[in-house]
Amino acid sequence: MNFFASPEALVALVILIAGGSIFLSPRARTAEAFFAGADESGNAPGLLTLVFSQVTTWIFARSLLTAAILGYYYGVAGALAYTAYYMSFLTGMVIVSRLRNRGARSLQDWLRQDYGRIGVLCYNTVITLRLMSEIFANLIVVGLVFTAAFGGAEQAGQLAMIALALVALAYSALGGLRASLRTDVAQMALFLIVFLIAFAVMVSSADFSFGTVLTASGISGGFNGWVLFAVALLQITSYPAHDPVMMDRGFLTDEVTTKRAFLHAFWVSTLCIFGFALFGVQAGVVGAELVNGQLLGTWQQMFGPFVYFLIVASLLISAMSTLDSALSSAARLAIDEMKIGARSVANGRITMAVFMLGGVLFLLAETKDLFAAVAVSGTASMFLAPVLVLGLGFGQRLPLWSYLVSFAAAVTGAVGYFYQSSDLIISLFGNGHKYERLFFICLAVLFIGFTAGLIGIALRRRVAEV
Repeated sequence: MNFFASPEALVALVILIAGGSIFLSPRARTAEAFFAGADESGNAPGLLTLVFSQVTTWIFARSLLTAAILGYYYGVAGALAYTAYYMSFLTGMVIVSRLRNRGARSLQDWLRQDYGRIGVLCYNTVITLRLMSEIFANLIVVGLVFTAAFGGAEQAGQLAMIALALVALAYSALGGLRASLRTDVAQMALFLIVFLIAFAVMVSSADFSFGTVLTASGISGGFNGWVLFAVALLQITSYPAHDPVMMDRGFLTDEVTTKRAFLHAFWVSTLCIFGFALFGVQAGVVGAELVNGQLLGTWQQMFGPFVYFLIVASLLISAMSTLDSALSSAARLAIDEMKIGARSVANGRITMAVFMLGGVLFLLAETKDLFAAVAVSGTASMFLAPVLVLGLGFGQRLPLWSYLVSFAAAVTGAVGYFYQSSDLIISLFGNGHKYERLFFICLAVLFIGFTAGLIGIALRRRVAEV
């Protein structure tokens, strides 16, 4: 077992994952394979491929580690708070179904019909930042893992981030969405194996009790965990719509298969993310302290080298899977939706390289707050809540000015949370915990967006009656 405690074990694992991903990646020879994921015969992906691809792109490194950290600090409330975001598969399924019923082939397609180029530009801006933030956040986890493995040497973490970024870019550029879908299946299967082994070892240990874990309040008490749970409930209406990976997979095959894929992805991902969060809850239950401010070193001391290796393997596998999915969605966004170049494999590969560079540049921000990426992008996405509820739900198209007011409110709220410790934000939303301020920011964004939408609809009706 001593091998699993060595940095060489992680290096070997990365080489294995990288080599396997490159080996499994088919070379895309047509634009349809690269951008739409069709196989050599032009067939759409099947149910298992869609389910595993959906799950592995949501059970990614940033999510896994964030869920565990929230479980450590806030107990089962923190675990449930992050798990609540996975109800986005259900709201996402409804959004995709409504869009397809209206004849749209993407969310941008529908927005273009109702809000023109400006409406699509607002949406594309948000999801561009979302994709780059996903690349950035997953690379951070890779860096944390290797920094911890090499005794706190930050250079090791930096080299690991660059290496995995280049590997993910290489095989993603080789096969596009087709490569992403194919490797997602293998990566998800491997993730399930290592995760279930680690989970089984944890729950079979003498100091583990489901009764204790499921009632734990964490080392900081459960209150802020429940606040985050409320935030998740406020955001899940719009959250899936600003995830281009989920939206892309809603239009790859027939509607029946798509609905089944969303439903299966919901329960599989929910169990996985909640189960992983329990690693953090258990650390809080046994009174373990953070090592160098990180949960990774804590797990190493708690579970020993073999289980710790499996936990870290789960993080690295999920990081690789998310990177390739983000890159394939970035290529489709830039070429199919933004029309910045001809629909060719070469242009798709160039786009991937640009987005990867953008995600790497985000690392210069030097932030280690993994939940911040969720909170900021989730808040920015909330401009879509009144658009989706009133537009797709009740068939009431908002005037463009209402759409733009909602967009401005959401972006302002996202920026406000990013600077939530400033005197201005504290004066507006209170000096409580930052998650309380996030909750009030979300309420304000929704209030402004829905108010602007309802007023706009009412004014248009009055004008029509005159």
